[in-house]
Amino acid sequence: MTGMIDIATVWAFIIAFAVFVYVVMDGFDLGLGMLFPLFPKKEDRDVMMNTVAPVWDGNETWLVLGGGGMMAAFPLAYAVLMPALYTPIIAMLLGLVFRGVAFEFRWRTTRERNLWDIAFAGGSLLATLAQGVALGAILQGVVVSGRHYGGGWWDWLTPFSLLTGLALVAGYGLLGATWLVMKTEGELRERAYAMSWWLLFAMLGFICAVSLATPFLNAEYAARWFAWPNVLATAPVPIAVSVVTLLLLRALAARQDYRPFFLSLLLFALSYAGLGISMWPYIVPHSITIWQAAAPDNSLVFMSYGVGVLVPLILAYTGWAYYVFRGKVQAGAGYH
Repeated sequence: MTGMIDIATVWAFIIAFAVFVYVVMDGFDLGLGMLFPLFPKKEDRDVMMNTVAPVWDGNETWLVLGGGGMMAAFPLAYAVLMPALYTPIIAMLLGLVFRGVAFEFRWRTTRERNLWDIAFAGGSLLATLAQGVALGAILQGVVVSGRHYGGGWWDWLTPFSLLTGLALVAGYGLLGATWLVMKTEGELRERAYAMSWWLLFAMLGFICAVSLATPFLNAEYAARWFAWPNVLATAPVPIAVSVVTLLLLRALAARQDYRPFFLSLLLFALSYAGLGISMWPYIVPHSITIWQAAAPDNSLVFMSYGVGVLVPLILAYTGWAYYVFRGKVQAGAGYH
């Protein structure tokens, strides 16, 4: 039993890591797509897409690892959560399909370019909203009947899940804007700087709203964050958020091109850690723990060998791709 608990915990962190890497890597990509309508010039849009052209499809590898890993390592949780989230998951996949097709097709046509631009922006917004809504639906808990989902088709749609959906829109938008600050020059960079300020304040507002609403979802959340002595362990997270926010404001004021993006990623990491603190040790909040949902010990150990080889290779390849295509993207240059 002890061995199973250990390996189940390891796999919980593997899945959490894969989801987090997807969020931060595809987040700025989706954020860039949502900002597309705010840059009406074709030249600006071409540069924006060229900043992510070498890496955008590889970013979604981590979504596959997170979803596939969940199904293999925690089949009970997968069987319960998927029926609860069919609608937002299908919406997310449709959004990703639209933006993926639009990404390639807009370079192949001139007459219908505006339609593909709309598909790219709309798909990015739909995918982001769906991810945020799904996160909120999981955090507020789902109805579990025995070993099955016991709720209705629309249980995922609540004011709290809509709040988390809008929060993710603002957060991804901030990542997209700071990515453009880091990767572009001239007027495009200046507009991205201006947007970064507004999106940062919007994200901070949503972080506060979600943080205030979460303890009211369940008494366990409130005890985790505010009961003594738990508060000693959880207090560093909001303190760190405040410090990173001040550093991010200073970086934007000093017009440092690279620091705002990485500080925005750190802000996401702290928010993600806060969600993890709230949910632990549940994988389906208040119903199923990671140990109850875990696959047999032998299966988890067997899969660990494959992950131990593949994940470092993917990380190395991804890091090399970002290194090769580092630096500013010039107008007129492209990868298509």
